[in-house]
Amino acid sequence: MAILTVGIDLAKNVFAVHGVNAAGKPELVRPSVARDKLLELLAALPPCVVGMEACSGAHHWARQFQSLGHTVRLVAPKFVTPYRMSGKRGKNDAADAAAICEAVQRPHMRFVPIKSMDQQARLMVHRARQGFVEQRTGTINRIRGLLSEFGIVLPLKAATVRRRACECLEDLPGYANTVIGDLLSELTHLDERIAQYDQHIKTMARADARAKRLMQLNGVGETTATCLLAMIGNGHDFDSGRQFAAWLGLAPGQYSSGGKTRLGRITKAGDAYLRSLLVLGARALLAAARNKTDPISRWATALAERRGYWKAVVAIAAKNARMAWAVIRRGEDFVLPA
Repeated sequence: MAILTVGIDLAKNVFAVHGVNAAGKPELVRPSVARDKLLELLAALPPCVVGMEACSGAHHWARQFQSLGHTVRLVAPKFVTPYRMSGKRGKNDAADAAAICEAVQRPHMRFVPIKSMDQQARLMVHRARQGFVEQRTGTINRIRGLLSEFGIVLPLKAATVRRRACECLEDLPGYANTVIGDLLSELTHLDERIAQYDQHIKTMARADARAKRLMQLNGVGETTATCLLAMIGNGHDFDSGRQFAAWLGLAPGQYSSGGKTRLGRITKAGDAYLRSLLVLGARALLAAARNKTDPISRWATALAERRGYWKAVVAIAAKNARMAWAVIRRGEDFVLPA
């Protein structure tokens, strides 16, 4: 019988492949396939469904297998784990490949959108910029920690740390002066790097008509708009804006039983970086809503008074996520609210 579904456990150099037929019986079991032999093996198979975990290199392999005529499905690793553990003990590459093969056959399984090369390239700009921001934060905290050893306790505000560290630089003894001076110099270098990547993001936003439409939404700026497009592309992997908001983790988790509905905190599933951008945009919208009279500002202000600040922020972020999906999916046919 022909192979209909193939599960591949990805790695750096050695891959495990597990293929089954229409009856669910294994027809192709290769626990060890070299990296340079994987494409050759998949090219010899008739068009089928190829499943992989969404991990490093998964999108690259997905594009390669799609070019061979296969239908590729990427699954989050946490959805594969139950199929590996049921009825089996231990973990190895062959068991992972079999579990992936089983998971992609489930009718209600949720899959990860496959990114194009352009999407991944644009997303790299965001990842690199975020890395520089984290390095800058770490450097500021390192300066505060080192200066506290000399009795100089600085507040958390970054601008104050820079100013006070420069003021007390000449009073530090010996190598302490050298270390703090080098760290301040590193801060300046990181500021320049972040400014460069901010300019890259601004250029991407100005050159993309979809990003310009997204930026018409209150609380969505250049960084959020370009990140949205890099993450979900045209948005066709989601059936609705509500599903997209749930994918981002902005929907409440359910703990319902016995006919009683209980909603808890938001799930915080999905990409934390994109979710944080939407939350920061929602905070900016809520702060500016007090001086505005448009319907969304009035709704946001009333919601904050009725339900509290943070619940209002999350609700605004979820609303922006749903509207952003509609802007991307429908394009020019979507009419922004007044």
